[in-house]
Amino acid sequence: MSKFFRLEEHGTTIQTEIIAGLTTFLTMAYIIVVNPVILSSAGVPFNQVFMATILSAIVGTGWMALCANYPIAIAPGLGMNAYFVTVVASGVDYRVAFSSVFLAGIIFLLLSFTSLREKLIIAIPETLKSAITAGIGLFIAFVGLRLSGVIVGDESNLVKLGDLQSIGVILTLIGILLSVVLMILNVKGSLFISMIVIAIISFFTGQIHFDGFMALPNFGHELMITDPITPFKNVIANGLYGAVLSFLLITIFDTTGTMIGVTKKAGLMKDGNLENAKQALLADAIGTTVGSIFGTSPTSAYIESGTGVAAGGRTGLTALTVAVMFAISSFFFPVVSAISSVSAITSPALVIVGSMMMASAAEIDWEDLSEAFPAFIVILTMPLTNSIATGLALGFITYPITKAIKGEAKSVHPLVYAFAVLFFIQLFFLGGH
Repeated sequence: MSKFFRLEEHGTTIQTEIIAGLTTFLTMAYIIVVNPVILSSAGVPFNQVFMATILSAIVGTGWMALCANYPIAIAPGLGMNAYFVTVVASGVDYRVAFSSVFLAGIIFLLLSFTSLREKLIIAIPETLKSAITAGIGLFIAFVGLRLSGVIVGDESNLVKLGDLQSIGVILTLIGILLSVVLMILNVKGSLFISMIVIAIISFFTGQIHFDGFMALPNFGHELMITDPITPFKNVIANGLYGAVLSFLLITIFDTTGTMIGVTKKAGLMKDGNLENAKQALLADAIGTTVGSIFGTSPTSAYIESGTGVAAGGRTGLTALTVAVMFAISSFFFPVVSAISSVSAITSPALVIVGSMMMASAAEIDWEDLSEAFPAFIVILTMPLTNSIATGLALGFITYPITKAIKGEAKSVHPLVYAFAVLFFIQLFFLGGH
């Protein structure tokens, strides 16, 4: 094992790698509960999402461990699951919506073997990349506040503050505050610990009931994708081109950005290059493809992997430990099912992760209106239109316009113009899925 993962070369040990893996798992374990909660609101069976979440994480993280040898964990990404719900809400059956996820995974898989991925990443302005991350952060934070009742609907003003005397709202606010305190104090697994504490309080206040703690893993439902041809037919028949493009672009940006950030922190990037970069990207593409087959939204490299790196993780053994922990968690469905029934337990994680994603807004040049306005449009419209794809589309449409007005049309990559046209057609003529 030491030789396979090149532990000595990276100056680490088996014990250090396992501890790092456990650390990473604890910081991202919330997704095992949160992902089924979000996707089940779109009609996907809870148990289906629970197992699909774990399987996609095992496959993606396992590939990252054994083929790329990086301490990076893969699992369904927050934001993409919320976007999946909006696609279904537009009138598309969730089984059909998984076709767009599958197709995005296949395209990502093919792009991982070419240089087009690098060209695409270079082509997209840093302003839009930062705005997309910040916009998704606001989007999922809003979802968390809405699910927990902190924010409720209002006839005259669309939304308003919920009932602060409600036990659910009180527990949510306690969960958010506790998470913030633990994170400020650099406590490992802050979000996970906060969820456990709120679950215990919920139990003693009668909000939650456990019907057991362990059970054998049970898929219990049909596969979402049974052949490689039907997904293509579904996407064409339902005009889900925008959904495929949104899943693809955001996954590419998110995964690449996370990989760069985590590997830099671990000192694994040499002269700006990543060894086994293609294998690392394949991990996410394979995780997304497999996940769509079993019933979950696209996977992504988790920034929480940085906590494992901080604990000394430097190789794939860290990621392998995470994959093993996901496998073990598949036996605890009764606990996850009970916890998920109380939104106050899961919502704080959405709010906190959303606030962390907003940090990317600081990278936007707010003094240059040709850069700032498209970014502002992206960040503003994602939560207000309840659609990540709409915010993404409007950003790509407005960016080349503002740069052209400023006389900097030539500074915009041709691919951005191509995307602007595609998004314009999709938004104004194809229904804007």
